Amino acid sequence: MSDFDFPADLLAAERDAWAAIQAGALTPELAGAVQDRLTAYAAEAGVDRYKVEMALKRAVRHPEG
Repeated sequence: MSDFDFPADLLAAERDAWAAIQAGALTPELAGAVQDRLTAYAAEAGVDRYKVEMALKRAVRHPEG
């Protein structure tokens, strides 16, 4: 379980990016949009962007644990 309460739009963006990665179709625009939103969320929450990114990836790619 994540220590962060991610907003729905950030989770959806990361899910879209993960699906695109798996399909071999990730674009720089999609990756950049996710990074921009992730960076904004980290700044709003006052936490380290790297920690937020790792927690977000874990939440999307391994939701079972």
